[in-house]
Amino acid sequence: MAITDALEPAQAYKRRQPTVKSHLAYTLLSGLAIMVLLSLLRLALLIYNREMILDTPASTFVEAFGNGLRFDVRLVVYTLIPLVIATLVPWLMARRGLWRFWLTITSSIMMFLGLMELDFFREFHQRLNGLVFQYVKEDPKTVLSMLWYGYPVVRYLVAWAIVTWLLSLVFKGIDRMTRPRTDYVASGRRPVAPWYGRVAMFVVLLAVAVVAARGTLRQGPPLRWGDAYTTDSNFANQLGLNGTLSLIGAAKSSFSDERDNIWKATIPEDDAQQTVRNMLLTTNDKLVDADTAAVRRDFTPPAQNVLGYKNVVVILMESFAGHSVGALGAPGNITPYFDQLAKQGVLFDHFFSNGTHTHQGMFATMGCFPNLPGFEYLMQTPEGAHKLSGLPELLSARNYDDVYVYNGDFAWDNQSGFFANQGMTTFIGRNDFVNPVFSDPTWGVSDQDMFDRGAEELAKRDKAGKPFYALLQTLSNHTPYAIPSPLPVPQVTDRGPLNQHLTAMRYSDWALGQFFEKAKKEPYFKDTLFIVVGDHGFGNEQQITEMDLGRFNVPMLMIGEGLQEKFGAVNHTVGTQIDIVPTIMGRLGGETRNQCWGRDLLNLPEGDKGFGVIKPSGNEQTVAIITGDRILVQPKDMPPRMFRFQLGSDPKAEPIADQPDQADLLHKLDSFIQTATKSLLDNTAGVADSKK
Repeated sequence: MAITDALEPAQAYKRRQPTVKSHLAYTLLSGLAIMVLLSLLRLALLIYNREMILDTPASTFVEAFGNGLRFDVRLVVYTLIPLVIATLVPWLMARRGLWRFWLTITSSIMMFLGLMELDFFREFHQRLNGLVFQYVKEDPKTVLSMLWYGYPVVRYLVAWAIVTWLLSLVFKGIDRMTRPRTDYVASGRRPVAPWYGRVAMFVVLLAVAVVAARGTLRQGPPLRWGDAYTTDSNFANQLGLNGTLSLIGAAKSSFSDERDNIWKATIPEDDAQQTVRNMLLTTNDKLVDADTAAVRRDFTPPAQNVLGYKNVVVILMESFAGHSVGALGAPGNITPYFDQLAKQGVLFDHFFSNGTHTHQGMFATMGCFPNLPGFEYLMQTPEGAHKLSGLPELLSARNYDDVYVYNGDFAWDNQSGFFANQGMTTFIGRNDFVNPVFSDPTWGVSDQDMFDRGAEELAKRDKAGKPFYALLQTLSNHTPYAIPSPLPVPQVTDRGPLNQHLTAMRYSDWALGQFFEKAKKEPYFKDTLFIVVGDHGFGNEQQITEMDLGRFNVPMLMIGEGLQEKFGAVNHTVGTQIDIVPTIMGRLGGETRNQCWGRDLLNLPEGDKGFGVIKPSGNEQTVAIITGDRILVQPKDMPPRMFRFQLGSDPKAEPIADQPDQADLLHKLDSFIQTATKSLLDNTAGVADSKK
């Protein structure tokens, strides 16, 4: 004892060996510390996005935080598994330095993801998901540039470093607190329990860990993301999830060789196929190749609905959300130029993007193919090399000239590869602009540069005498919102976190207006059908149903001579981007063999309210079908839910139950996705049978 007493306190401390009791205390207190960290991150997410609280009562968020504890416990259990295993081996229990390092690193990663999620959720209204991997995989250099110029990266990194240091101190303090009070080495006492005692404790800990990791005592599946959806607030439900767990789940889906997120067939093939044919074919369609293709048909529009335009120009507007468009009832004067244009054409006010990413907007609008689970990034998959019956395919067959003008790099999203394969020949991107008004290091030139070059290219093709079609795609209304200074429009200053986004949207609207002022002076204008549509929307304070319709609702405007006189100023039919190509072909006239997955919205049977199938980005299998003022949402492995919604100046939604046609709508939704998926996988989605 004299030798022990002579030792310095720190030396004596180092010689104390953990017991099972002290190791258990260390494990539990460490888990509690991580739980506190995760709850604080959830609170930070709530505060950072507090504008989305609106009139949701506090009790709803208390419930959400309660749900969140269940998900947090699951993550904590996964983190503590090595410490649970260490109970069996005294040498491992004694390696406190190793465990402090492990706990600090894992908690630091959780902290990093929590900080990243603050702006991720503000942008996408989703917890971390497969979009993270998609962006990184696409072009790390561009993504890093977007993050650096669009977000306070330095501030976040400093905060992350400070909190990581604090976490290391916390776990060091827990280590000191849970060391045995007695120096067992000096006293000669047994330092740990016998092997059978350790095994018994391990079994108990393992049983508790399994139950905690399941998150529920029910029979059947363990805790699922749908278990967080217990309130009427989508924001609160999302808060109940755990971003780290969501990202882990997305990683499993994104990197799975089995592509588990592809829709599995649940309906007899003949039944599903016939259901889809009934959904898409009208009296003006004649089914062909019925044995080999699902909906290949010859479409001949009625002569009275044909306006015989010579040229087609599709303008795909980045993040042109319907909830901020004045012509759709939004205040704030964000889109005054589009609002004026809307008075000159046919405005579809119940129109939706097929997805929530530009990628889906491109292949749905121009390729006329839906956004499907497992193929959200179709243009980058092997199936993206299949021939589709989109606008390039149909108009190339009519000997049209073409041009695709874009602010950025065509390598992004494999745009040049995909559209060249579909039939486009001329691409003008960021490296083809000379002396642009403005160019940012992330994406490329400004929208006014893109539209100026687009106007030049259209005039050039008109002088050549051939009919042409064009795709003009904007980009300035995307993080980091790099737009010219000084701006030609007033900045938005009264919308808090949305100020930058709405300012960029107002600028894009101005650039659109300048383009049309030039186009109206050109001879080709009276012979051209213009289509202006958003590639997708973006989230705001209002979340309409769990599908967050603000991210899908976009305006679709068709402008052409005689169009409004023939079809009226506003059309309330529900449509999505896959309806654009058939609607264009219906105005051009002539017989068209196609296999579009949409319909001519200006040639539907009397009383047809239209329909649309939509799906968010992120490798999720949640899908929905919209018709009239109702939406049926079908999450993976969860019961479907139906809502009645309202758009315009007072957007809202309410759940409705016991609808007599709910089963029929669900059958149509399943049939549509199942049949389209099979057509894509079988390479039978084009205008002709593929070559084997």
